[in-house]
Parts: sequence; C-alpha cells; structure tokens
Amino acid sequence: MISQRKDDHVRLAVEQQHGHVGRNQFDEVSFVHHALAGIDRPDVSLATTFAGIAWQVPLYINAMTGGSTKTGEINRDLAIAAQETGVPIASGSMSAYFKDPSCADTFRVIREKNPDGFVLANINATASVEKAQRAVDLLQANALQIHINTAQETVMPEGDRSFSAWVPQIERIAAAVDVPVIVKEVGFGLSRESVLMLANLGVQVADLGGRGGTDFARIENGRRALGDYAFLEGWGQSTAACLLDAQGAGLPVLASGGVRNPLDVARALALGASGVGVSGGFLRTLMDDGVPALIAQISTWLDQLTALMTMLGARTPAELTHCDLLIHGSLRDFCTDRGIETGQYARRSGGFNTLTRMTGSTR
Repeated sequence: MISQRKDDHVRLAVEQQHGHVGRNQFDEVSFVHHALAGIDRPDVSLATTFAGIAWQVPLYINAMTGGSTKTGEINRDLAIAAQETGVPIASGSMSAYFKDPSCADTFRVIREKNPDGFVLANINATASVEKAQRAVDLLQANALQIHINTAQETVMPEGDRSFSAWVPQIERIAAAVDVPVIVKEVGFGLSRESVLMLANLGVQVADLGGRGGTDFARIENGRRALGDYAFLEGWGQSTAACLLDAQGAGLPVLASGGVRNPLDVARALALGASGVGVSGGFLRTLMDDGVPALIAQISTWLDQLTALMTMLGARTPAELTHCDLLIHGSLRDFCTDRGIETGQYARRSGGFNTLTRMTGSTR
C-alpha cells in the first residue's frame, strides 16, 4: 500500500507539471534595472553558507520520493544528476523505510550514486528520535529534513489526524541528532509565526516550501474516491510571500515551491533565501527526457544564474539581497495586510547612482 502511494504521488505530480504551470507570485517581484551595475563574470561565486552549512551552489534538488522499486530508480537518477552538477539533494520521506526496512535501498542509492555530495535525509514530525538517527545513518546524511504537511495529511485518505505532538517532537529531534535540522513545508508555506516557533525549538534552518509548485492537496484529492476536498487546492501562502514574511524571524531560510527558472532562483535569493530548492520541474525533465537532460537543465540553470548575478552586480548569492526590488499586485496586498513595508526593497542598494558618481565604481 505504501509503495503504491509513493508511485501515485510521482504520477500525479508529473501530471500537474504537464499541466499549465502558469504564473505565480514570483512574477510579482521584479528587479530594478541599473544599467551600469554589472561586474565581471569571473568575480561571481555561487557558494552559499548558512547555519554552519557550506554549499558550492545555492540550488538543490528537494525532497521527492522513495519507498518502491520505481521511486528507487528515480532516486538513483536524481542522485546521478546531483553528483554530476554538484547540487545538494534531499531524499523523499523515509516513513516507508521505517515501516518496511526492505525498501532501504530505494533511499540508500542516493548516497551510493552521490558519495561525495551533500545529502539530506527526510522524515515526518511523528518520527522518534531513534528513527531520525536511523534515517541520517542510512544515507550518511549531512543534514536532516523534517517535513510538516497538515494540509496534505488532512486530504490524504489514510493521513494523520492528530498534530499536537509535532511541536515537542521536532524539539526533541533537533536536540538529539548530530547534524543540522531543517524543517520544511511541502508546499503550503511557513508563516513568520511558524518560523519564529521553529527557531525557539532549536531548529537550524527553515525551508519555507510555499504554494506555487506541486500541490499535495490536489494530489491527495486525486487519490480520494469522491475527490471531495477540491476546495483545498491552492491552500497556503506562496514562496515569495513566505520569504517576505520571514524577514528577521531569526532563522536562515531556504526557498522551495513554484521555482520555474533561474530568474525565480535569483528572486528568491534576493528576498533572503540562502538556497533554492526544486522538485516538480526537475522530476518532469527526468521522467520525460532522462538523466542527461536533467544534468543539462541543472547546468544551464547554474550558468544562467551566474549570468544574472553578473548583470545585477552581485558577487555572491548573499549580495543579491542588496539589489533593489519592486513588489507588485497581490503580493504587495499580502505585505500590506501583514504589516510589511515594501518600499524598503526598492531603495536598499544604498543609492546606486550616487555611489557610482562618488566612487567611480558599481560598489
């Protein structure tokens, strides 16, 4: 039953990706173009550091799958792509492994095919401390993701219906395991209040996992005989909204959910993300065209992100947070309602033109 559910998730996720992906609130974030801000490409580094973690690039393959023969093959191929491109990679939820240890290889293959890479193990918030450590050990993981997904569980026919134990269990795991703990939403977003709570629980990093990418409420509703939870499709906050909401909340943040191209990566980094995760778009490429196509896609994204940073005058991903941004439309409305002053983002380069006249340089 578990392996069938995992296969269903992949099938339904790819079907969503083949549909009209369309616009999301990343389109309501635009860079102010400063025509003389550009720097030399050799001066750009994609390396990012946060919470004691150092990645050579700010892009990662986020949690997807594992637990069946088919999903084990997908994990193998994703790991090969990660190894070839140098991007970190997260496993899918390892709950299936705890219930059936015979499927361990469908997860362990991530480390076998990516022996030197940065690997994140993934568990749910009900896992015991002992299971959390088992997950880390199985993958020789560099970090542990704990996914939280009340909306998905609510729609899932066999999902959890009790959530009150999640907070104390996250705190216990964060205190016990010997690698950094990252708590991630699966596509409904983390509010500022949630990020503040995670910081108080001892979690090192929050993966905001906002609306805009794979919709797991829609996926689980597609598995229901009556499809009677369609009203929850589109639930939650977008990734762009979560990034704005999380400013100053006390934790480094990663951005995932609805990332469609390198410009979205740059937007997320400029909004404060230390790294940007992609799942559905990479899965679609892998399933449609194979491992070489996925390697080419990731390599192209990294090349194009470097080009964007060169044009914007950002030597590092962190320097993108000094670029001027305009916030438009419904995203601006969200900020107004949440008490976020958007004008500060349009003026944060420190007066680029004045600085240029005074120093004769772009920085």
